[in-house]
Amino acid sequence: MVRQHRENRSKFYRVKCPDCENEQVIFEKAATVVDCAVCGHVLAEPTGGKATIKAEITAELQ
Repeated sequence: MVRQHRENRSKFYRVKCPDCENEQVIFEKAATVVDCAVCGHVLAEPTGGKATIKAEITAELQ
């Protein structure tokens, strides 16, 4: 039996809130609405796949 290595294709992003400029890490396939921890601005909304990110992505984390 051959074991295949499955690469994790999902990513985490560091994003900057457009309202207060707080930076936080979010999952690209967020299953719930992600709010800014400081001001409550919506940073990401689920779509059933990759989330709609409504903030500036400052870094892609691995």
